[in-house]
Amino acid sequence: MLTEQTIEKMNAMKLYAMAQAFTEQLASVQYNELAFAERLGLLIDTEYTTRENRKLARRLRAAKMRYAASVEDVDFRAPRALDRAHFLSLATCAWLGERHNLILTGPTGIGKSYLACALTERACRRGFTAYYVRAPRLLDELTVSRVDGSWPRVLARLGKLDLLSIDDWLLAPLKDAERRMLMEVIEERSERGSTLIATQLPIKDWHGVIGDPNHADALLDRLLHNAHRIELSGRSMRKTKNPPKTTKTKDTNEDDRNES
Repeated sequence: MLTEQTIEKMNAMKLYAMAQAFTEQLASVQYNELAFAERLGLLIDTEYTTRENRKLARRLRAAKMRYAASVEDVDFRAPRALDRAHFLSLATCAWLGERHNLILTGPTGIGKSYLACALTERACRRGFTAYYVRAPRLLDELTVSRVDGSWPRVLARLGKLDLLSIDDWLLAPLKDAERRMLMEVIEERSERGSTLIATQLPIKDWHGVIGDPNHADALLDRLLHNAHRIELSGRSMRKTKNPPKTTKTKDTNEDDRNES
């Protein structure tokens, strides 16, 4: 009776994993030889691990990464000027703790999006909150928030993130409203969190695409200050599909001649 009440109280306190582990201990004789402190430690470890795994799952879902990428699966053999030691040092996430930024540039198809997702995934595993988004999608979200009145909440949410990963940065020249919204987002995050920028546009060309010199200076100052850089080069890594094979058919007239 006391055991049932204990399990009920565990569940009432939302110690579901501990309650399940406690039930398993009672049903197995292998735990009988363990001291009380050891059995209690196992129960607490089970509950702690379960909760941490749930938190990680929530962080990964919230990050909304484009690819199921991981640092362990990054290809360092491809000829794209990716320095293994530099990248793995970034994978420690020390730059996130220091609230530094990361600028990742390179031609299309070189693997920038995958690397951005791999670092975002690693950030989630290290306990940081993150959000991966393509710049066109981010601009759409910001525009809609201006219309429906959710702008303050969206700005606050983006500002609180430990890592904001923006892919496909500056694919097209910015309109005035887009410049102003991006400026507010970057300003809200300045020295409060880290921003990862992945783009095929070299930094020297950002000014022209941003448009307004004042906004361009302000954005570059906030993004490039204390920013780490990865500059990729080389040919596209995307695998091209083999063209479909065509089956040769005999000419109809030839068939007719053969039959005659």
